[in-house]
Amino acid sequence: MGALAGCGVQAAYIGPEDRAASDRSASEKKLTFANWPLYIDTAADGEGAAESLRPTLAAFEERTGISVRYTEEINDNDEFFGKISPSLINRQETGRDLIVISDWMCARFVGLGWVQEMDRSRQPNVTKYLDPLLRDPHFDRGRMSTVPWQSGITGIAYNRKALGRELRSVSDLWADDLKGKVTLLSGLDEAFALLMQGEGVDITRWKADDFHNVCDRVEKLVDSRHIRRFTGNDYLKDLESGDVLACQAYSGDVIQLQADKPEIEFLIPEEGAELWSESLMIPNLARHKANAELLVDHYYDPEVAAELAAWVNYVCPVPAARDVLANSKDEETAALAEDPLIFPDDAMRSRLAIARDITPDERPELAKRWNGIVGL
Repeated sequence: MGALAGCGVQAAYIGPEDRAASDRSASEKKLTFANWPLYIDTAADGEGAAESLRPTLAAFEERTGISVRYTEEINDNDEFFGKISPSLINRQETGRDLIVISDWMCARFVGLGWVQEMDRSRQPNVTKYLDPLLRDPHFDRGRMSTVPWQSGITGIAYNRKALGRELRSVSDLWADDLKGKVTLLSGLDEAFALLMQGEGVDITRWKADDFHNVCDRVEKLVDSRHIRRFTGNDYLKDLESGDVLACQAYSGDVIQLQADKPEIEFLIPEEGAELWSESLMIPNLARHKANAELLVDHYYDPEVAAELAAWVNYVCPVPAARDVLANSKDEETAALAEDPLIFPDDAMRSRLAIARDITPDERPELAKRWNGIVGL
């Protein structure tokens, strides 16, 4: 049933009149928040137990009196879709008041009517501080049902020292001296936009022909064994070991890798790169909607956003947090304010774009073509 819903089966659609439940926020000072592992700030509890506290969450609980049950249960977008889609299709509570998933999956939820619009009157920080680049995605105009948790850039990571030269564009990946030393991301939604940009395509308005042109090129590169393999996040192991010299990569991963491997560089190609987000949403029938809205707004306070950004090292969706970090007395923390992979400068921002999402009608054909090449 979940797979059918993911393809846009009309019976799975929930109309606006059936999305809300009676909100218990006033009488029940609590909420449940489902997120990805290692995606929030942590600290020891003073008794030697590592990562037992989450300071930004603790600050929210102390300020509001609202307790947060925080779970790290989201490991894969499709897997999580399969976990909660039966409840949503059958108009049942999911047991979660707030979830974080990738924007391409958010597009499915929004399209199916599985999430509620947020009340911006409870979210003045979101209204004031949300990055203008992220305010109006194709799938959720005005960001009424989704709010970015963190953002990132899909670009190219490479070992400049081992390669002995600088890379500038996506097409540089196909140079003869990189044969067998290149990996691409295996996920359709993670991989296609950057490859299209390498072909000069405007990813905000790409067409099916653009996608198939990219697939034609990738097929030839697979056949010639230029592409070593397709990966998930395990591309980092190949890059660290030297088995791979260049690969599609996420900006946040590379920042963390550079601490031990400074010879690894992250490239925003001349043709541009994809800016993506993983976003907060309130699923249908959530019983603590108002509490969840307050927590979302808490993370858009620049002080809180800065604390989170310093820990996770992804692109911060709150540009005002940059000044907070810059004023830190800790030199390492202050230096993060100057990192363009956390706070892109104007030159970099001009080369970033948010890809048009794959529609439910397009997905079966495109996924079949891509998965056939990748071997999924």
